[in-house]
Amino acid sequence: MTTVRLFAAAAEAAGTEQTTVDAGTVGELRAALVELHGEDLSRVLRQCAIVVGGHRVDDDHTIGDELVDVLPPFAGG
Repeated sequence: MTTVRLFAAAAEAAGTEQTTVDAGTVGELRAALVELHGEDLSRVLRQCAIVVGGHRVDDDHTIGDELVDVLPPFAGG
């Protein structure tokens, strides 16, 4: 199982800051998160970066039993 940490708007849309999913790729992880937490999260995920091991990854990136961060866009100055 992959442990997923959700931050800011992603956590708010999911109703949790952390969850686990069974997924083999980042694309599968996104689909599993939407299935678990609904369409509000789907809208947020379209804008989020997925980070594994400190690196932003694409939907075809293979994942396993590791920590994945879901980071929405940040604004600041």
